[in-house]
Order: sequence, then structure tokens, then C-alpha cells
Amino acid sequence: MAKKSMVEREKKRQRMVQQFAAKRSALKAIAKDESLSMEERFKAHLKLAKLPRNSAPSRLHNRCQLTGRPKAYYRKLKLSRIALRDLASNGQIPGMVKSSW
Repeated sequence: MAKKSMVEREKKRQRMVQQFAAKRSALKAIAKDESLSMEERFKAHLKLAKLPRNSAPSRLHNRCQLTGRPKAYYRKLKLSRIALRDLASNGQIPGMVKSSW
């Protein structure tokens, strides 16, 4: 089980990314627009830099929905390999059987 504080920090980052997504995309569009003057584009870059760091989507890290484990994460199932193995062993995932011989 991951530390509760790390899981909560990741949730906070997700909320911030959603909160600032529109503002960030608008500033990026201004910064990339070649038709605008260099000063306007530079101001957009400065405003973009002043946004909180945790509002950037690249700061997010995938975590297991059950345990909060940050490593060995399957995107399709949103689970870590360990949680997936436990659920498969218990027969809680349809069509998946843990091999044994």
C-alpha cells in the first residue's frame, strides 16, 4: 500500500491540471501563434511560467486504483501488476486465470 500522502498529492495534481487546463491551452495557443507580435507571445510565455508547476499534465503519474502503487501500472486496467495478479487469482477478473501446474 502506498503512503496516503503520496496518493493525496497525486489527486491534488489531477485537480490542478483540470482547473488550469483551459487557461494553459489558451496561453499556449497565443505563444505558438506566428501572426502575433513577439512581445505578445513573450508575455504569454511569462504568464505560462507563472502558473503552478503542478498544473502541468506532465507532472501526473499513474497510480494503481486499489493500492496506489506508482510502478508496474497497466493503463488499460488502471491496476498494478500485483493487484491484477491478486484479482486474477481470486477469479474477480472475467476471462483471466492465473496459471498453475
